[in-house]
Amino acid sequence: MSTLRVTAEPLTIHEHPNADALELAQVGLYRAVVAKGAYSSGDFAVYIPEQAVLPAALVDELGLTGRLAGRASDRVKAVRLRGELSQGIVCRPKALEDTDLERAAAEGTDFAELLGITKWSPPIPPTMSGDVEAAPELLPWVDIENLQRHPDVFAPGEPVVVTEKLHGTACLVTYVAGNADALPGEPAGKVLVSSKGFGAKGLALKEDPRNLYWRAVRGHGVPEAAARLATELGATRVGIFGEVYGAGVQDLSYGANARSSGLGFAAFDVSAEIDGRVHWLDAARLLEGELPLVPRLYEGPFALEKVLGLASGRETVSGQELHLREGVVVRPVTERWSPVVAGRAIVKSVSPAYLTRKGGTEYE
Repeated sequence: MSTLRVTAEPLTIHEHPNADALELAQVGLYRAVVAKGAYSSGDFAVYIPEQAVLPAALVDELGLTGRLAGRASDRVKAVRLRGELSQGIVCRPKALEDTDLERAAAEGTDFAELLGITKWSPPIPPTMSGDVEAAPELLPWVDIENLQRHPDVFAPGEPVVVTEKLHGTACLVTYVAGNADALPGEPAGKVLVSSKGFGAKGLALKEDPRNLYWRAVRGHGVPEAAARLATELGATRVGIFGEVYGAGVQDLSYGANARSSGLGFAAFDVSAEIDGRVHWLDAARLLEGELPLVPRLYEGPFALEKVLGLASGRETVSGQELHLREGVVVRPVTERWSPVVAGRAIVKSVSPAYLTRKGGTEYE
């Protein structure tokens, strides 16, 4: 999930093809439906992204009572309005009426706290929960920003890898190297398992055969793969990050079943602490043939339209195109830092069909 920031942004206004009283305000590559005449291209306004939870007073001020998602009708979600995808809310809240929005945009000011806007946290089903313990040695995962919000992370032609984004639940496995001279039967290292949500809090799940993550990790031999990598790389810690999926996890199952021995797991990233520094490594190069991997859809020069096209279509995990594709993840062939997102150069692009599907689940 992306980080939540509520910022002032310059707008580009487009005609709505199916409604005379509406227009489309573009922010980055996102488009949000607005009332016709409310804004002109070049204007600055506040952009509230998807997954934002708004206070009741702001919902009422924006005239959105009963029109947002969630039990309290307060969560921003992608919708189709008169046939056009609308992602996020473009507005000028009264609390900011004396604010220079152009200057705020240049400075990157985040208005979330001032406006009382928080980030939505998906619910945690019992099978994904469990007893937790502090785990300071856990290697954390990172929030991935959206390509539509940051279309300039990659330069045209930069060598990239595009992998399929799976709709499951992220699993974090850290192997902490231990006693290399351990006797047979003695543990040579420590295994920490967590979810993305718990991992962000520095917590690991205590081992429990009923727990979804531990079942997947043990069932696919992830600790053994991590231990091998630690030895080969000379690493003190190795992190393997994967998606656990199947019926009973989310609404998209990919033909797997979490209620049986068919629980799915696909590795998408590896990190390793070597000589005190954490490196991000290519999961496919290190784990192919040993662990299931997320499908690699493309490797070649970055082209925006190419990547956006790959985000839609049918899934390839099952080999049967059972349902729609969630989206894609894009990263450079050579790992690097990005000044655009102030972190790893890695972004996601999500399918519009996935965003607007009916009856979808979003557990974490």
